[in-house]
Amino acid sequence: MTEASSPNRCRIVLIAPSGEKPDHFVERLRQAIAGGDIASIILPPYDLDEASFQAFAEKVVPIAQEAGIAAIIADDTRAAGRVGADGLHLETKKAELEEAIEHYQQKMMVGAGGAKTRDDALELGELRPDYIFFGRFGYDNKPEPHHRNLSLGQWWAEVIEIPCIVMAGSDVASVEAVAATGAEFVALSSAVFGEGVDPRDAIARANAILDETAPSFLSAGN
Repeated sequence: MTEASSPNRCRIVLIAPSGEKPDHFVERLRQAIAGGDIASIILPPYDLDEASFQAFAEKVVPIAQEAGIAAIIADDTRAAGRVGADGLHLETKKAELEEAIEHYQQKMMVGAGGAKTRDDALELGELRPDYIFFGRFGYDNKPEPHHRNLSLGQWWAEVIEIPCIVMAGSDVASVEAVAATGAEFVALSSAVFGEGVDPRDAIARANAILDETAPSFLSAGN
């Protein structure tokens, strides 16, 4: 998806789920890609060892990039560099985030997660990451988004220019609630990759809901 053809509203960020085998996940990702617009995908290591996680990322990153989807590696700077990722996602303390931004931001995006309060978020935001993420990987096990994530996302979108990603729920329809906050991105994981879910259909439905309900962003200069 080229920048020119990307929708001017809240867009989808995929979160790879835990326990996936590389070849199986690549196939499911291809199905999701066929469903429509996806801005990026974040790959968390979960409980994988370094070698296994890098092998997983080496399979997934090229598939995403070939489709114009930014591939972001979570919490592993070495793997991010080795696989040629587009970004690095860190859930860490301010000092570690500051160091990563200093060393990597000229080469790739550096995003921040882990903020549970406004003060946490502002502290991370002072370092100017490329985005901030509200939610927790693997905890989208209820149909609706977590109320705290929605609240933080709405507040952030209203007062801070740095883009934010808000974790949706396990129901694709929950993208509407996230988009209503004004967040630039909605994260989906189990709603797309959960057991018995058709990834292509889930992405198509999510984009249809966003097309219909998500507020449009003002273009630069308007």
